[in-house]
Amino acid sequence: MDITWYGLSCFRLTERGMISVVTDPYDPAIGLPKLTLRADVVTVSHEARGHSFIEGVKGTRRVIQGPGEYEIGGVFITGVRMQSDDENDSKSNTLYVFNFNDVSVAHLGDLAGVPSQKQIENLGAVDIALVPVGGGNALNPSQAAEVISLLEPSIVIPMHYKTYEKGPKLRTVSGFLKEMGIGKQDPLPTLKVAKSSLSEETQVIVLEPSK
Repeated sequence: MDITWYGLSCFRLTERGMISVVTDPYDPAIGLPKLTLRADVVTVSHEARGHSFIEGVKGTRRVIQGPGEYEIGGVFITGVRMQSDDENDSKSNTLYVFNFNDVSVAHLGDLAGVPSQKQIENLGAVDIALVPVGGGNALNPSQAAEVISLLEPSIVIPMHYKTYEKGPKLRTVSGFLKEMGIGKQDPLPTLKVAKSSLSEETQVIVLEPSK
């Protein structure tokens, strides 16, 4: 499957012969480039301008905006309402797990705190985790690292961090990489992955926002 990042929490997930999915499309009014995307399915983690600009995605046949189990075009999608154990974390956030040909991808949306071990276990095995790392209203670098240690995915792709000066006020990805004990990385334009290529050791891959 191919995973392409467009900035903030917006990704496009595609697999040959299957549907395409776009997650959390953003409104360009927040200071990021205009999206020119097509997809069969759009998922929304929560109602905010940076995560729910559905009209920015063409060709959409289905919009998923909350918890539930869905099977669309051979792709299994599970939406889970996820909050941390922090009593101050009252924001409604839906985490989505996508299964493309036995490759599971978890999009954590705007998760604001570290979930419990039980909440993590309820998600099942996660091969690829799309994790907010830039703070703001979502996980900061140390919280992101803690969530990753609970999930134990094969691949981590950081998201929801500063990429454009006019964009949301977030931290850059460098603080997260430092927290994970990783030096500067050259970002990839797209991640191409198959089940057979996944390893047991967690690997962090930085993607370049697609234009």
